[in-house]
Amino acid sequence: MGFLGLILVVILVALLLSCVKVVQQAQAQVVERLGAYQATWGVGLHFKIPIIERVAKRVDLKEQVVDFAPQPVITKDNVTMRIDTVVFYQITDPKLFCYGVANPIMAIENLTATTLRNIIGDLELDQTLTSRETINTKMRASLDVATDPWGIKVNRVELKNIIPPAAIQDAMEKQMKAERERREAILRAEGEKKSTILVAEGNKQSVILEAEAEKQSAILRAEAEKERKIREAEGQAEAILKVQQANADGIRFLKEAGADQAVLTIKSLEAFEKAADGKATKIIIPSELQGIAGLVKSVAEVAKEE
Repeated sequence: MGFLGLILVVILVALLLSCVKVVQQAQAQVVERLGAYQATWGVGLHFKIPIIERVAKRVDLKEQVVDFAPQPVITKDNVTMRIDTVVFYQITDPKLFCYGVANPIMAIENLTATTLRNIIGDLELDQTLTSRETINTKMRASLDVATDPWGIKVNRVELKNIIPPAAIQDAMEKQMKAERERREAILRAEGEKKSTILVAEGNKQSVILEAEAEKQSAILRAEAEKERKIREAEGQAEAILKVQQANADGIRFLKEAGADQAVLTIKSLEAFEKAADGKATKIIIPSELQGIAGLVKSVAEVAKEE
């Protein structure tokens, strides 16, 4: 009797311990009573009624990622390709998630495939390859609306890979190669054009600089020649001035000596000398000037006396 009672106590303690539930962070538990939904337990300590209540489902509330296999799709221009997608979702309502759909992941996968076919069917091949962001946005909006009754929120949808047919890939590679060659030819032509322009510009600048240097040289030569002529003219003027000054001094000397007629006679002789210009071999002197020798002698004597 004592042993049986001990067994009953152990069973009762185990039953009571099984009724104590601790819900971890970012988790939830859906509890049913007699097969009907009773409550959703959040984080913390909870107790359930033995036998009558049970935990129907444990739900992870963290954001989850599911990677679906590539799906065949047909573009608007009848090109068949394969696209695999990645869906980021989070459970927002454990009750709806538990009772809204039988297999949520399979439902999301099928919904993703049909939505992707609908969107790609309105796009051509080139648009499909260049409109990833647009396709992602449209798919996320459609899936988010469709999964609301299931207690699921789709946060993001990404096209992981777009796989066109082999023939299309080969044609695209050839097109890309041709485009690269075209760009290379354009860059080479642009480089040659710029090089030619720079060479021509350099030649132009060189000619301009040479012309400018020649101009400056001519100006300097002209300035030097002008300065030389000015100095030469100044020298001649100074020489003439000195000669005239000497003549004036001589005349003044003669006048101070009281020989006015002699001065006139000497000037007359100078006029004859200039007329001869050093080229005449004979000079005819008028009779009035024949006594010039005596006059000159008198002038010399007067000068000595002074």
